[in-house]
This record gives sequence, structure tokens and C-alpha cells, in this order.
Amino acid sequence: MSKNSIDTKVIIVGAGPAGAGISFFLTNYEIPHIVIDKNTFPRDKVCGDACSGKTALVIKRANPDWLAEILEHSEEFLPSWGITFVAPNGKALDIPFSPNRTEETKAPGFTLPRLDFDDFLFRKMASPYCTIYEGATIGNIIHEGNKVSVNMTHDATEYEISAPIIIGADGDKSIVRKQFLSGSTVPKTYAVGLRAYYEGITGMHRENFIELHFLPEMLPGYLWIFPLPGGKANVGVGILSEVIRDKKINLREQMLAAIKNNPQIAPRFANARLTDKIQGWGLPLAMERQPISGNNFMLCGDAASLVDPFSGEGIGNALYSGMLAAMAIKEALPANDFSATFLKKAYDDVLYKRLGDELKISATLQRLCKYPWLFNFVVNKAYKSPSLRNTISCMFTDMDLREQLSKPSFYLKILFNR
Repeated sequence: MSKNSIDTKVIIVGAGPAGAGISFFLTNYEIPHIVIDKNTFPRDKVCGDACSGKTALVIKRANPDWLAEILEHSEEFLPSWGITFVAPNGKALDIPFSPNRTEETKAPGFTLPRLDFDDFLFRKMASPYCTIYEGATIGNIIHEGNKVSVNMTHDATEYEISAPIIIGADGDKSIVRKQFLSGSTVPKTYAVGLRAYYEGITGMHRENFIELHFLPEMLPGYLWIFPLPGGKANVGVGILSEVIRDKKINLREQMLAAIKNNPQIAPRFANARLTDKIQGWGLPLAMERQPISGNNFMLCGDAASLVDPFSGEGIGNALYSGMLAAMAIKEALPANDFSATFLKKAYDDVLYKRLGDELKISATLQRLCKYPWLFNFVVNKAYKSPSLRNTISCMFTDMDLREQLSKPSFYLKILFNR
């Protein structure tokens, strides 16, 4: 059977947030590209369903009208104004994202099911520069010289799509990563998460704060409760894979036991109802820098292991990496240079310069999670000190301040009330 041959400028594998982020900016740069996804949208993606200010930033840069649409539909995109940390001793600390906000201030983050959010992004990709094949199957990827070819089947028709660059935006099981970084020794998944949807949970914050519960039995992981539109909530747990293996943890049993027995959590679930099955997925944490590009390829989002090690955020980093990948392609096309050297400078170095410090700090904070006394100490102090609560609040928007959380001097100052 003969194949339909197509030449394009960019091939993107994956139409989730990372792939959408690339597509948005390639369209803005008027660069033709093809997006391939194995699923048909709308489709679900197991996730915590929380979108940070970074998500809003990228969407605004892609098209300000899209962010305005989100902000105008709070019944679909539930605005979230902060985060609640619950220490191992059960004390809760509310941290507003915008402590000095005015009436004009917009919520920096929002929550909604990934089924809906990814479909929103998918529909925004439509443009004269973007051709999308959903429900497609990739046979193999061939890299010869300065060209990449993808053999694909779509609607019983075979295609051979060729371009000078391919982008892996296809998640933690990325076929592009497997093809081009098969010799990489860096583990792509450091943690495992479970997600469940509930309705009828009581005690939610009036301003839709997302909640992280650092339960003693789950450290260095945590249980989360994220409010969703329609009175529902995303409830889940995330913990390091090595801890699960070493302690032989049944994560599903542990999560359900906490919901049933934890004295702070159980009363809130007294009349709650599980509305869907509990699902798990891998969390490719950004614990260390690793290659995310090479000759004629780049990786974005989960395929590049860019999940925040502390917060578990993946959506914002996926969109942000997609934006930077598109910027690198914009530079590479006029020079016709898609070499590993060029892409490392235009993409890897830029991404780690902008996100590297944040990811390093988060990796340090993640390691500190194993010390429950430290969490109890900080929360106890902040509980009594409005100025310390304000300082910690600012740390979530100011990276220079956030870095202090990883330094022993910060805790010494708290100890001596300085």
C-alpha cells in the first residue's frame, strides 16, 4: 500500500498542554506544523487538575482573549486564591497567593478537570498553520541525516510525515523520548500519584484554596484535596516510587484509610461520595537537569520530566516548555540548524535558566518532606506569627524569597524569632 507523503516544518507528537503550548506559538509565528495524538478529544488525563499562575501566564501570552474567557467563566474554571498546608501534627496554615490583592486583582490560579481543560486547549489549536491528526497510530520514527519521518496511520490511511524537527510532547511514556534518548540513564518517573473524584466533601475554603495534607504515614508524599467546579473535588496522593517499593505501600489502601480514619480528614468525608474509579499515573519529577533535546528533536512537559518535585505541578511547566520550544524553533528555522548544539543553547539552556532555580528549590523542599518535625515547627511558628505567614505567602511568587525555605538559616531565624 502506498503512503501519502507530507512535508512540514514541525512534527508535534502529543496534543496535551505541552503540545498545545508549542502549537499556539508556532501559529503566532506563522510556522506550519502537524500535531499527532493517539487519542480523540475530549479525553481524560489523570492529574491533580490545578492550574497555577504559570498556566495563566502562557495562555495570556499566546492570546489574551483566551485568558479573559477563562476569567469570565468561573463556573467552569474555578478561581483559586491560595493553598492550605496541613502539617503532620494536624495544624493548618492558609497561604494566600495574592496577600495584597485589590478588587481588580484576578485569581492567579484555577481548577477544572483535565478532561475539560485539555479540550479547551485542543480547540484553541485550530489555525491555518496547524494540521491535527487525532486518533492516530504511529508506526515508527525514522531519523536520517537532518530529517525526521513519522509513519502514521489515520482513518485507515497511511502517511509518511517528514520535517527537520520533531517534538515529544507525549507524556511520561513518550515514544519520542524512547526513540531519541534510549541510552539515557536518568529515571523518567520518580513518583506515583492516585486521583479520585468526590462530591459532598465539607469544610472547603471559601476562596477555593487547594489543600496539601502532609500526613505522617505518607511522608515524603502528601494527600491533596483540590476544589473543582460544581461542588466536586479532586482527591489524591503522591509519593516517591522508591518509598512505595521500600515500604511495600499499597497506595490505594493508604489513601482510603486516611479518608476513613484521619481525625482531620474523615469527618469531612462523612457524606462524600466517590464519583469515579481511582486511577494512578507516573509523575516524572524534575529532580535534576537532564538532556531535553538533541539532533532534530526536543522534549516538552512530562516527556522532558518537568513536573515540579514539591508541588507536583505539571500543567504550567508543560505549557511553559512548549512556549520556549516554539521560540527555539523560530530561531532554528532561518538558520536551518536543528543540531544538538544549537537546540541545547536555544532550548535546554533557556528553559533551565528560567525554571532551573525553581525546580532545584522544589527538589530540596521535596527532600525536606521526610522530616515531620520540621513541618510541625514551621507551621506552629507561622500559626502564631502573621508576619511569618506573610513571608511564606510571598515565597510562592518571589523565587528569591522561596530559596530561603531550603536554607538552614531560615529556620534558625524562626527559632530565635528574628
